[in-house]
Amino acid sequence: MADMEAQGPSMDIIKELSISDTDSDYAEDMRFDKLEVPATDPREPAAERFEGVLAACKAMKLQPGQSILAFAKQMIEEHTLDDTFYVIDLGLLARLHAHFVAAMPRVTPFYAVKCMPDRAMMATLAGLGTGFDCASPAEIDAVLSLGVPPERIIYAHPVKSPTQIRYAAARSVALTTADSPGEMAKLARWHPTAKVLLRIRADDASALCCLGSKYGADPGPAATAALSAAAALGVNIVGVSFHVGSASRNPQAFEVAIRLARGIFDMGASLGLRSMHILDIGGGFTAQVDAACDSVMGIGGVPSVVNAALATHFPLGCGYDIIAEPGRYFAEAVGTLLCTVNGKREQQTAHGRRTDYWLSDGLYGSFNGILYDHLEPCPIALPISSIPKSYEAAEIGAVASLFGPTCDGADVICRDVSNLPDLDVGDFVAFPKMGAYSWAGACNFNGFEAIWVKFFYVTT
Repeated sequence: MADMEAQGPSMDIIKELSISDTDSDYAEDMRFDKLEVPATDPREPAAERFEGVLAACKAMKLQPGQSILAFAKQMIEEHTLDDTFYVIDLGLLARLHAHFVAAMPRVTPFYAVKCMPDRAMMATLAGLGTGFDCASPAEIDAVLSLGVPPERIIYAHPVKSPTQIRYAAARSVALTTADSPGEMAKLARWHPTAKVLLRIRADDASALCCLGSKYGADPGPAATAALSAAAALGVNIVGVSFHVGSASRNPQAFEVAIRLARGIFDMGASLGLRSMHILDIGGGFTAQVDAACDSVMGIGGVPSVVNAALATHFPLGCGYDIIAEPGRYFAEAVGTLLCTVNGKREQQTAHGRRTDYWLSDGLYGSFNGILYDHLEPCPIALPISSIPKSYEAAEIGAVASLFGPTCDGADVICRDVSNLPDLDVGDFVAFPKMGAYSWAGACNFNGFEAIWVKFFYVTT
């Protein structure tokens, strides 16, 4: 896409990505209100931009054979950590990007910021040439502060307030989505230069989280009404978007959705909308990685279906630009969450010995996905005080329950866990694949800090 050339932070100013250290040289607190504004240099090779990001966030290069858990234990001991922290693998993030663009070479990824708005991850992806899917003014500003040009942002929330629309217009963010005549009217009034994708409904009924009941015009009379309103109001419709659902489980859902989108393009042409050239195939992608969260194995059979459907309905060379909005795909496997054991209770029951552990994070923090994202945490013991290196081998203890720190009785991470050794206060429990829809939704309920947690960065 001519207006979507790779952009990224330059080596000269990449140091500005760093935020003032608090407790250690390697830990950074990342949140929208502390972002600084770097410049960009599109002439700089992507590899050099990536190296610049690694240097800026003080990413540690792991040695061959060194695991994420071994690194976490090293950080705990070196910095006397006793609270929640994350380890983010930026090397895996770069490999995930390479796999995506190789598997679907016609599709330009726009990272869904809401999934994990971590600054180092966004800077890494910006340096590799991705676009960004933003859903709010805060997300737009976070991306712009990295030096990403507004042309590489899609404001992909289909329903926006007038204030939010004016905000995007003032930031020159033109590409956006809408799914009804009412939204077309708001855009015509408050952002007349917007480039709009009609969001249609195209659900994968088996997806982890279906979105069609809330967003997307049915590809029939509702889509016709929205396009007709746009034509009458002079709204610049430049294409179609859909989202089959978060963590789609049926690759054929993409074929159906792309076929439906082809019909909407034809409908637009019949209404005189001649600028339609962008197809946004949304999100729903999940990365398959090996047990060590190191090697990328695939994208669940989706690429072959997408590539074939695009070849049939949007042939190469016919002037169509294809984008997507992967979030979970990029974020899930790169993040490992570490929680400390703050409390322990042992009891003998009619069914045997049981142990309850209170951890430093819970349902109101990074485990909020248990409530709304069908998260099933997979705990791994990382004892510090009593069993050195037990992440390699440990004797299994009693059946355990893991509780969050708040006073809410529903703050339960998991029950009937049978793979943990006996732990003590001060030990840690690791949770792999916690990069997606975790910290992004945390709040400080009950006064327990869940937002300003430490982040350590590595490259494998």
